[in-house]
Amino acid sequence: MRKILVGVVTLVSLMMPLQASAEDSVSSAEALLHQMDEASRGLSYELSYILIKKNSIEPLRYRHTFEDGETYAHLVYLSGPPREVIQRGSEVSYFEPGLDPFTINSNKMVAPLPPIMKSDIEELAQFYDFISMGRAREAGVACDVVRIAPKDGARYSYLIWIDTRSKLVMRADLLDRDGEPLEQYRAVSYVVNPKVGDVLRSLKTVELPAVVKLPPQPQAELSWHANWLPQGFESVSRNRHRLMMTERPVESKMYSDGLFSFSIYVSSADSFTVREQLVRQGRRTLHSYLLKDKEVTVVGDIPPATARRVAESVAFLTGKANPAGETTP
Repeated sequence: MRKILVGVVTLVSLMMPLQASAEDSVSSAEALLHQMDEASRGLSYELSYILIKKNSIEPLRYRHTFEDGETYAHLVYLSGPPREVIQRGSEVSYFEPGLDPFTINSNKMVAPLPPIMKSDIEELAQFYDFISMGRAREAGVACDVVRIAPKDGARYSYLIWIDTRSKLVMRADLLDRDGEPLEQYRAVSYVVNPKVGDVLRSLKTVELPAVVKLPPQPQAELSWHANWLPQGFESVSRNRHRLMMTERPVESKMYSDGLFSFSIYVSSADSFTVREQLVRQGRRTLHSYLLKDKEVTVVGDIPPATARRVAESVAFLTGKANPAGETTP
């Protein structure tokens, strides 16, 4: 009996460091992501990188500084027709070929940047595991590698390379559920220097397009909802509109977990309706599903199996309105 007890005590003593090591790894990974978030928001830096997709490579340059509580940033596409995005505080201006330049009130660029750079790490920690994967070299510098993996397995994951000195993102790989890369952000060169801030401060005096005054969009009350969503996804908008090409009326809701997003579209079935289709192109999935006389389409940055489950969970409601402005069965 004594030998058995000694063996059990020895086994427990061997397991405890392993458990502590795993907990330390998670704590270390989350701390790294917080440092990355602070660096990407607070430093003055210039980052040149390439965005690699299945059939394309896009070179870009991003400059950033933070001064007097305001963000100043400039993103330039380095190939093809001239395109750029400028952020000046709470205003973002877009310059696209074939469109008149415009400015909107926003504190975030809609641009090809690693989403993790502008995400709420504490919020993500509820639905993702942060795992230290050791060290590697990227863009000529030593990096700590962190995996961001969904706890429910119902969405994609990221591998992030974080410069050990500046704490900026040097590489971000978006991975599917099998671990295959869907797209990559890879830094080519970077500099952290107050002179970058000096350059961006000139944006204060640059004449940019006037802010577009958008009419307030009331949140439409819709007669359907999704009975199943991946953990952490919440509705961020809902409306009714007509599709540009077909003029078909459609109702939609957009959902986000702070890292990924998708939308559900519901319209009446007609001659354009396909009974069922499932298409994935890179990170983007489109799944259409015919439910009686309604066509339900899910489009967004989620795996095909997740898009299918969301679409097939949509239910049409009757009865009184609930506090969210929708109806309940």
